[in-house]
Amino acid sequence: MKKKRFKEEQIVRILKEAASVGDIRQTCRKHNLTEQTFYRWRNKYEGMDVGDARRLKMLEQENARLKKMVAEQALDIEALKDINSKKW
Repeated sequence: MKKKRFKEEQIVRILKEAASVGDIRQTCRKHNLTEQTFYRWRNKYEGMDVGDARRLKMLEQENARLKKMVAEQALDIEALKDINSKKW
């Protein structure tokens, strides 16, 4: 997986800085971002505090872990059904 350059806390601070400055292009240039990335971040993190961003990250990780568990269980169930349906 690709390593992210900015942590969620940094993203929230950049968004707040852009809101206070009022010039998105200048803020993007300062932090070496594209405007597309900035707007994507704004859609995801707008109105969040640093604590909220951390909580969002933790929930996303937990959700990914739970999805993996469900997928593994579905594979196990399917294998057991396949073995059970055969006549020995």
